[in-house]
Amino acid sequence: MSERKKIIFVDDQISNLMIGRNVLSTAYDVFTVPSADKLFKLLEKVEPDLILLDVEMPDMNGYETIKKLKSETDTARIPVVFLTARNDTGSELEGLSLGAIDYISKPFSPPLLLKRIEVHMLVEEQKRQLEYQKKELQNLNDNLEEMVEEKTKTIVELQNAVLETVAELVECRDDITGGHIERTQSYLKILLEGLRERNIYSDETKDWDIDLLIQSAQLHDVGKISISDNILCKPGKLTPEEFEEMKNHTLFGGKVIERIQERTTSQAFLNYTKTMAISHHEKWDGTGYPHGLRGSDIPLEGRLMAIVDVYDALVSERPYKKPFSHEEAVRIIKEGSGTQFEPTLVDLFLDEEEKFRKTAESKNMALTGTGVAG
Repeated sequence: MSERKKIIFVDDQISNLMIGRNVLSTAYDVFTVPSADKLFKLLEKVEPDLILLDVEMPDMNGYETIKKLKSETDTARIPVVFLTARNDTGSELEGLSLGAIDYISKPFSPPLLLKRIEVHMLVEEQKRQLEYQKKELQNLNDNLEEMVEEKTKTIVELQNAVLETVAELVECRDDITGGHIERTQSYLKILLEGLRERNIYSDETKDWDIDLLIQSAQLHDVGKISISDNILCKPGKLTPEEFEEMKNHTLFGGKVIERIQERTTSQAFLNYTKTMAISHHEKWDGTGYPHGLRGSDIPLEGRLMAIVDVYDALVSERPYKKPFSHEEAVRIIKEGSGTQFEPTLVDLFLDEEEKFRKTAESKNMALTGTGVAG
């Protein structure tokens, strides 16, 4: 039986410590302390797998605490998740820039807290495995080509597992959009194969690794981890201010990918991911966001993702709308040709729209006369 993971929960509110212990102790060994000072004393005896850290504490706040943690060799590698009542993007970016791996708003949902901690534990375990594999590869003899190939395959599998895990972290915050990432990957594959078959943009795509591009598409919405739950899960239409906040997920997604790029030499899949994360809400006529790019200034990856992202949003149920039928979604995308979408890619979509329908059906989405229930 594997040893239980250890979590240290730091919060000056005793009620929060009690709730956190009750929620997490079913799966982990939980140590609770009411201050940063007691945290560092406990760290002399306990080596945790993760620290849950309150931001607003007397004497030494969470930001000061994580700076000290990251400055010490023995504690620098311990993953830290912030818990705070603050919900502004600036505070969240500050925490993440100091080395935190997540930022959870209080009051927190116990099931969501448990799920997010579970995902982070899996990510950290995969990171440790990946580091171990890299060290093994460095020690291999150059003549052991067959072994090198096997180890490389393992690393690729771990890379894909990390992608899937991070994507799951984004989706688990919003059950309504469950399956969106898998479906958009399938739709994107249809368009990419259509480009190759019709020799469209052949010069631009000849060096693309299609499988890697499709894998990378999983993180096109990674920036949504920065959006507060009350906006992301709102059952009605967003206010103009809330929509402006939602638009920030494209830029934040780019920053997340940049932080990963700073820590790895494997850049190909990250370049695809960053491009799609930033540009998939740009519009052909220049009215999109975040940069208002127009026409071919929008990266081709973003123009492709724009179509598949909108199609899936149209035929899926959302908190603020019922699903549209496949036919209605096709009509809307066709009407957006030359304004929201590139005409050439809309024509390709129209040629392949029956494949989109069949893919939606195969992903457990029941086509009806009024829409596709996702």
